[in-house]
Amino acid sequence: MLTNDQTRGTASPLTERFGDAVTAPGDAGWDPARGAFNLLVDQRPEAIARPRSASEAAAIVSAAGELGLRIAPQGSAHNAGPLGSLEGTLLIRGERMTGVEIDAARRSARVEAGARWWDVTPRASELGLAALHGSSPEINVVGYSLGGGVGWMARKHGLQTNHLTAIEIVTADGAARRVDADNEPELFWALRGGSGNFGFVTAVEFELIEVRELYAGTLFFPYERAAEVLHAWHEWVATAPEELTSVGGTLQLPDLELIPEIVRGRSFARVEAVYAGGEADGAELLEPLRRLGPEMDTLAMVPPVGLANLHLDPIEPIPYLSAHAMLGDLAPADVEDYLSVVGPGSGSPLSLELRHMGGALERGAPGHGALDTLSGTYMMFALAGVLDPADAPGLEAELARVAASFEPHDVGRYSNFTEQPHDVEAMYPTGTLERLRRVKADHDPEGIFKANHPV
Repeated sequence: MLTNDQTRGTASPLTERFGDAVTAPGDAGWDPARGAFNLLVDQRPEAIARPRSASEAAAIVSAAGELGLRIAPQGSAHNAGPLGSLEGTLLIRGERMTGVEIDAARRSARVEAGARWWDVTPRASELGLAALHGSSPEINVVGYSLGGGVGWMARKHGLQTNHLTAIEIVTADGAARRVDADNEPELFWALRGGSGNFGFVTAVEFELIEVRELYAGTLFFPYERAAEVLHAWHEWVATAPEELTSVGGTLQLPDLELIPEIVRGRSFARVEAVYAGGEADGAELLEPLRRLGPEMDTLAMVPPVGLANLHLDPIEPIPYLSAHAMLGDLAPADVEDYLSVVGPGSGSPLSLELRHMGGALERGAPGHGALDTLSGTYMMFALAGVLDPADAPGLEAELARVAASFEPHDVGRYSNFTEQPHDVEAMYPTGTLERLRRVKADHDPEGIFKANHPV
């Protein structure tokens, strides 16, 4: 491993040329700058670049290439674990580029590299527009969009990545390009689902959905009723219309101040639902689950911005471990088997969620990108907070048990949720990976850009 002095020597030409746009080991602010959202990930790149503009980003990419450095683009530093060692690598972040422009008449947005969903959704919501964002307002828009983007209206409108209309990118040759369906369409195809493999994306443009209100909320049940609730949810989603996207699962929360007091330190079975329609129809659809008698019921008509914190995701970095898989059809006995591993009485401290897929997520269309569809009827994600490092081995064993229980129904992976190195063939439809590799060879033949899930 390089010493600080050796690494500083590698980064010196960058710091001399770009000043405080580049941070090197030993500089003030180095440790906060290299941090990942998952506090268990210890990122140690050669240096970190934070350009202020697309032109500065292009100059930094060119300079890094001349120095023989690889380049790893990073948004809000989620899913950093699969990057592995960053030796010989410049981490480039867009956090100083946070511009957001919304064109209400065209129902579109242009968002720079460092913007997060909390920079977009409130402004769009005020205009009666919604973005296809995910479960946390803290997530970086560009990274989420390039990796796919499974949002609260996914069954109705599909993946966010296929709503991108233009992408501004700096490629390995240091050229700043604007690509769309008519300009470099093959690169445009690859970027939509191909994540950070092809360059540093400085901005994206995408369609917004016209909607002023949605029927949305969460039903919280006592944890001990998890089997009853998840069986009912599993039966209920079988006839759910595409306008309804929902999540069923368990939630076990530690007693920490960053967690809302009403749920802090408690465990629940829960169902989250978003219906892209009116209150009367939404209430009728949710009535079978409400009849079960939830302890808390937050279902109501909300503006689009009201979806931002529905999932109760943390917005500050935390230490955690996770497991994920896309799943095929499940029988009631399968739900019972999973709960025996991770539910009440199992002794497991994990939280588990099953997201209902299908609808627009399983239909391809001409003009879509590399991630045209997602396989599976459900998306599984299991999470364990690691409050004490000594607990990590036991929690890893728990997650392995959960993954093994789901293995008979495992049909692939979704890259944005896969926080460990994994075979990328499991993340794309058949034949897609070969095409992605051809685009990679055309635009980055030396493999300068390093992605968390490399093609």
